[in-house]
Amino acid sequence: MSLSTDNKPADPYKEKNLDTETSVEGKVTGLIEFVTKCKFGMMTTRDSVTGMLVSRCMAIAGTENGIDLIFHTNTASGKAGELNNDPHVNISFLKDSDWASISGTAQIIQDVEEVKRHYTSALKAWVGDLGDGVHDGSAKDPRLGVIKIRTLTATYAIAHATSFTRTLEVAKGAVTGNVASVNTLREISLKDIELWRRSKELVA
Repeated sequence: MSLSTDNKPADPYKEKNLDTETSVEGKVTGLIEFVTKCKFGMMTTRDSVTGMLVSRCMAIAGTENGIDLIFHTNTASGKAGELNNDPHVNISFLKDSDWASISGTAQIIQDVEEVKRHYTSALKAWVGDLGDGVHDGSAKDPRLGVIKIRTLTATYAIAHATSFTRTLEVAKGAVTGNVASVNTLREISLKDIELWRRSKELVA
């Protein structure tokens, strides 16, 4: 339901802050710039036993096709089993007052060359060296894999006012009932993503 009484929008915040002018390319470019700047995001998956949603912090290892995200993973971890059971994921990012939410599907790739492409020695701190000469945290460690997230939809908001101005806007809205205009809210639909991919294929 999109309307309330007197034909007024039921979600006036979205109505007031939604960016309907920026092109698909502009929205996608802005999204990737923001998430790579954040570096860390919360990946939400579904527990294969309980069906509950679970999240954990993940560091972006890279991007692909200008829209898809890449993460390292220990394939022996719980999230690997969850993704093999249900590949649907959400990745959320937060930095100051800016945020992003990306929905997509995940694929786990166990390929040494793919791991090497994004490998950093810091990974050893997360998977450890088991001392058997094989599971040593190096790029050749058979536990290491890459999670590729194929982006399907996304929503993100970038603050367009200073912290002081936002505080005033919110305070004014609390008194008057007028919705605060503090963010540039952008939505990227499945159709937008498909258009983006096709445009890149044509260029290639």
